[in-house]
Amino acid sequence: MLTKRIIPCLDIKNGRTVKGVNFEGLRDAGDPVELARRYSEEGADELVFLDITATLEKRRTLVELVKKIAKEINIPFTVGGGIKTVDEIEELLKSGADKVSLNSSIVKDPDLITKASAAFGAQAIVAAVDAKKNNDSWNVYIKGGTEDTGLDALEWMQEVEKRGAGEILLTSMDRDGTKSGFDIELLKKVNSLVHIPVIASGGAGTVQHCIDAVKLANADAVLAASIFHFKEIEIKDLKKQMQDSGIEVRPV
Repeated sequence: MLTKRIIPCLDIKNGRTVKGVNFEGLRDAGDPVELARRYSEEGADELVFLDITATLEKRRTLVELVKKIAKEINIPFTVGGGIKTVDEIEELLKSGADKVSLNSSIVKDPDLITKASAAFGAQAIVAAVDAKKNNDSWNVYIKGGTEDTGLDALEWMQEVEKRGAGEILLTSMDRDGTKSGFDIELLKKVNSLVHIPVIASGGAGTVQHCIDAVKLANADAVLAASIFHFKEIEIKDLKKQMQDSGIEVRPV
């Protein structure tokens, strides 16, 4: 069995790490370079950097900040936000990113997944999906959670797998920042339909939430922000308790 991953997420706005609830009410959570260094030292398996207002502000991801972070860490590093072309993906990979996370751009141009996967390998392409419940289904949202595309999230995730994405970063907008637990129902449904790894995002508040995402919904990784940023849960403690519950994780 593949080891399950613990992934802190740096949501970046104006060069600072921020965190909100349901994609709103953002508050400052610290310097992203310092946080990245800390997570690398504390035993995180990977790091995700999302420039959350890049698409809305119609600008590119902060390449210089990506370079600074990449110099400070020795773990795989995923970067997302406002990435629209194969050339931009190449620039970020050359700047130190190991993977890129694509969201709004692939909804508008699904061929970008195919082209990027062919150019850099599926392992470098993460399809980020921001999903919000709509009666008995979930819709895909883009532009930092501000625009409902009307797309069915489960159908879209099957599509991104077919087009060559190597991984899905699935954020439940209903759970984001609430610390009420991951959306187990959504994760279960997705994992019954796709064969690529799914990262659970949105709702982490306790160690048990992370254990449940893996044990009940077969998540390949759990991603969290505020519980790590504000030291509510230490990565080493989370890994130990996950291991004690029978989940295989990489040692710290």
